[in-house]
Amino acid sequence: MKWFWNHYFRADQDGRNPYASPLLAENLTSLPPAFVMTADFDPLRDEGEAYAARLRESGVPVKVTRYSGMIHGFINIADLRQSRVAINEAAAELRRAFASTKEV
Repeated sequence: MKWFWNHYFRADQDGRNPYASPLLAENLTSLPPAFVMTADFDPLRDEGEAYAARLRESGVPVKVTRYSGMIHGFINIADLRQSRVAINEAAAELRRAFASTKEV
């Protein structure tokens, strides 16, 4: 992950910006509802789930799904049944979010 981090950010302090690392934001209360998808064997799984927990603690509606046995980037592997399930779940959450904005 350090290799990716070093290629993603120009300087170490860039990674501490809440826009790059939302888990580090001081206040999450004004964020919209979220869907957080994690994979069982993903080095970023714990961070994703910690972010979801912070959202929930801040009163933000959040749905979290961990895909068992999956790796980071599994959603891009078209032959996996779990990938199709994850894509369908993400699409359903987007439809739900868009439908709720029409009501406002």
